[in-house]
Amino acid sequence: MIKNVLPIIGLLSVALAGACTKGPVVQETTLDNGLKVIVGKDHRAPVVVSQIWYKVGAIDEPSGLTGISHVLEHMMFKGTRRLEPGEFSRIIAENGGRENAFTGRDYTAYFQQLEKSRLPISFELEADRMRNLQLNEQEFRKELQVVMEERRLRTEDQPQALAYEKFMATAYRVHPYKDPIIGWMDDLQGLTVKALQDWYQRWYAPNNATLVVVGDVEPKEVFALAEKYFGPLEPSSLNPAVLPAEPQQKALRGSRVSAPAELPYLIMGYHVPVLSGGGDDDWEAYALSVLAGVLDGGNSARFASDLVRGQQVAAQTDVSYGATGRAPTLFMIDGTPAKGHGIDELEQAIQAQLKRLQKERISEAELKRVKAQVVAADVFGRDSVFSQAMRIGKLETVGLDHRMIDSYVRRVNKVTAAQVQAVARKYLVESNLTRTVLDPQPINQQEQRKPVEGGFDER
Repeated sequence: MIKNVLPIIGLLSVALAGACTKGPVVQETTLDNGLKVIVGKDHRAPVVVSQIWYKVGAIDEPSGLTGISHVLEHMMFKGTRRLEPGEFSRIIAENGGRENAFTGRDYTAYFQQLEKSRLPISFELEADRMRNLQLNEQEFRKELQVVMEERRLRTEDQPQALAYEKFMATAYRVHPYKDPIIGWMDDLQGLTVKALQDWYQRWYAPNNATLVVVGDVEPKEVFALAEKYFGPLEPSSLNPAVLPAEPQQKALRGSRVSAPAELPYLIMGYHVPVLSGGGDDDWEAYALSVLAGVLDGGNSARFASDLVRGQQVAAQTDVSYGATGRAPTLFMIDGTPAKGHGIDELEQAIQAQLKRLQKERISEAELKRVKAQVVAADVFGRDSVFSQAMRIGKLETVGLDHRMIDSYVRRVNKVTAAQVQAVARKYLVESNLTRTVLDPQPINQQEQRKPVEGGFDER
């Protein structure tokens, strides 16, 4: 499934959800150096989650430097002017906490979850490595090898991941979403500690960050702590590059990957918009979210009931759409055919479902089912302080207002069957489609272990 071939952020990606129940009391402030601090009170347990989000990710990386944001994420645990490599993690563990980090296309983030009285420790450590990282050449070389091995294990040796990487490079021509978050191997091999130092100095600064704290805390106390630890840090001259706009796709694109695998695999994707923060077309993102639920919202959804259990043409199908991002995204469908069926049969069955959506409006019963799932997801999301912080941090870092959380369920509930049909007709068309097929090769034939890629251009 597509979800499983995003190794860096797959387990930490959080869908935008909204308020159907009373959420945490959220307050915010901005320090003089540009650091935005957002605090959510949740007194149900004596714990706190602290997350620092930097507005830099794979989307910001120029050609030749792909993967540099992820490599820097690894190096952020390798010592500062006052801490030895690994000491950050040791201190958090000694204080009963857990910590980690993740790199995405649009951001890089670091987090700790601690007992509430330990929050100053988190702030002191994060403020230290925001501006005082020591990039040792020897540590850099060791960690670079770790990242390259990660790429081999999670992408090059994983057929579905390899197909997904090829798919993204086919769907996008100029926009940096075409490049993998972990980077291309040639770029990783050419990366230098000087380039990493420049990247760190440019982007890791208070005026390019959002500090999100959710838990058993009082906002005024958190703001005072943030001022104490982060306030003295100097801002940076960011000078963000202008991202190239992806030209409108006008014809079907496709590619194939041949690799040792047990089963064939199909990925389909359509260019679609994301939330813009109140624009006239924002309703389309909400309608696309509902459309994804109609197709793949549990066992009652159309793909599961019609393709997997009904026709039994699919062993597995999945739909992926994220309504938040710094640039337009893809409405993605992937699947594996059932035994005795091929990729062409699976694609024909999927296309028949899409055409049905374009010709016939979904029923009120289907619409209510999907909306009920949105409400349920909101309830579960609010049950976790970590999830609450993730929602806030992601929205703010992609350029949206975190208060959109409180209107999401209401906006989804306003979506009509006619709007779902409208976005299906507008975006799920052949001229806007990119498809990638994984052709499985015998696993036990060593001479075929090197993947073979091919494709066809727009026509």
